[in-house]
Amino acid sequence: MTLLLARTKLTPRQAEIFSYCESYFFAHENPGLAYKNSRYNLEGYDAFGLAEYQIKELRNHILTIFQPSITELAELAYPFFATGKYEFGTLAIFLLKKHRPRFNRRVYEEIKLCLDEVVENWTHSDLIATKITPVLLELEIASMEDFATWLDSESKWTRRVAVVTMLYQKERLPVQELLDFISPLMQDQARCVQQGIGWLLRELSELYPQEIEEFLTQYKDSAAPMLIQYATGKNYKEKKNNFHKPYVKKGYQSHPNYHKKKRYKETDDE
Repeated sequence: MTLLLARTKLTPRQAEIFSYCESYFFAHENPGLAYKNSRYNLEGYDAFGLAEYQIKELRNHILTIFQPSITELAELAYPFFATGKYEFGTLAIFLLKKHRPRFNRRVYEEIKLCLDEVVENWTHSDLIATKITPVLLELEIASMEDFATWLDSESKWTRRVAVVTMLYQKERLPVQELLDFISPLMQDQARCVQQGIGWLLRELSELYPQEIEEFLTQYKDSAAPMLIQYATGKNYKEKKNNFHKPYVKKGYQSHPNYHKKKRYKETDDE
């Protein structure tokens, strides 16, 4: 179990499950697929190169052979993510996702710890934000106040998940409550957080165009251009220029009638 020794200590039962998973991953590794997928993971990608169906197959084996409790699955998430291997992190999410009706507070605590310390990429953070954390809200295991504490995390992934989780609430809470929730992050410097906020605002604009327009106008001079770009890309095409600051190249004086707009390539956030 060389992958984990430097990061965490396992109980004998966790070590047994981990060893079983590690053997499966090495038996099915595909360096060619790992290299191909690395081109789409700019934050870093350390993988065995398994297809999704193979990870799900392993998930089913674990559930059948070991019959872990939901608490055991929650506590396995940290050592799985701590390997840094893409498939181990994905497996942790797939194992939890299979038992969403059985979630308890331990799931909330372990997911928060993983995000704060060992989650390292877009795919895992967004799987958590769309498949795991909304269930915590739905089952009333965690509250909006709980997720508000995530906004102060040093981890950009924790902050992103807090924001993207609010997509679940877009038709369940007053829009002003959601805007108040994300306001502390409107000047966040992390690219993934900016895109997460833009994604949420763009979805909210489908339901509350006037409210979101007013909110964006309030922050147009202080929020990052990328955030504004993502937030306005869908429903404000005719007003897009109203939300963007003039681009001034350092060392040069901009002509008052000349505004250079940055363009950003869309990612898989949507």
